Amino acid sequence: MSQVSARIASLSPSETLAMSQKSSELAAQGIDVINLSVGEPDFFTPDHIKEAAQKAIDDNFSFYSPVPGYMDLRKAIVAKLKRENGLDYTTDQIIVSNGAKQSVCNVILSIIDPGDEVIVPAPYWVSYVEMVKLAEGINVIVDAGIEQDFKITPAQLEAAITPKTKALILCSPSNPTGSVYTKEELKGLAGIIAKYPNIIVLSDEIYEHINYVGQHESIAQFTEITDRVVIINGVSKAYAMTGWRVGYIAAPLWIAKATNKLQGQYTSGASSIAQKASLAAYNGDQRCVEEMRKAFLRRRDLGVRLLQEIPDIQVNTPQGAFYLFPKVDAYFAKSHGNYTINNVADLAMYLLEVGHVATVGGAAFGAPTCLRLSYATSDEKLTEAIRRIKVALAKLA
Repeated sequence: MSQVSARIASLSPSETLAMSQKSSELAAQGIDVINLSVGEPDFFTPDHIKEAAQKAIDDNFSFYSPVPGYMDLRKAIVAKLKRENGLDYTTDQIIVSNGAKQSVCNVILSIIDPGDEVIVPAPYWVSYVEMVKLAEGINVIVDAGIEQDFKITPAQLEAAITPKTKALILCSPSNPTGSVYTKEELKGLAGIIAKYPNIIVLSDEIYEHINYVGQHESIAQFTEITDRVVIINGVSKAYAMTGWRVGYIAAPLWIAKATNKLQGQYTSGASSIAQKASLAAYNGDQRCVEEMRKAFLRRRDLGVRLLQEIPDIQVNTPQGAFYLFPKVDAYFAKSHGNYTINNVADLAMYLLEVGHVATVGGAAFGAPTCLRLSYATSDEKLTEAIRRIKVALAKLA
């Protein structure tokens, strides 16, 4: 009998990708589905970045790239971190990977041994806990509800720390909530981490530039823990380059060397063409980033306002990323026709099949009373999607 390995059997399939696939199947049947389940900008990659990729093809960048990334790209990342974040790194501390997702997984596989504990604030991005499982680590979930804007406190962090704690995964701006930690809030968390010298912080900053509160703040800025922070970032969200698959870490040298060793054995370097495009993204005109940010801000305000008009939904105002994460458990135990809403997965399926809007149930993100909606779509589609959600929810009794 064919049997997959225990490590694969233990993994859950990606709920976000599953909902996206289901919505595509309905669309293929001719049903007009509005997809709010996908976490990617709806903009096209800016022209100057595409032109750099075309030039790279013409210039025959068709050979293997260095495992940690091209030197010119790593220099550009070092310059970006200094210019935008006030952080000092060397090129040896930068490892470029096939998307920020691989960057996160590389670090987890490089530092986590079986039985090591990883603190994961909830709501969390679906893949964090699965990557920890892959490394045979133990997820320690710290819940932060809507009443605290989905952000953990220093007291909560310290209460979760044990002698087995090896890492904390932090995501700001956050997927799935859009919450952004302030400098003072990060300082409080850094103060706790400083007391425990064996803990590494994985700071996922992929939504850095989709931020509605001003300057991005990185936990790496606090010098007492800088040498234990790994920044994860990339070009996907800020430059509308999700399909190009380029992410990176900026890390303590020993972690950078470990991930380089790992990556060298199972994927090697990222796409040569995508790296040259990323170089143009970091070194080129940044106005495209600001234009997209402004569009997302407008859509956030529109989405929050429309959701607030739906009875019995609680929604906060996210300060970054492009997600809304309303609390929807008031609709549990209600029914309509053949549909009974026992949990958020039932609600998401009901909204897909009855309202023809694809969302993602919050259980996958460690928040079983919430629903994730991406507003990375046009104002018109967002308005129509929330109208459909309102109509579908009104049918439940």
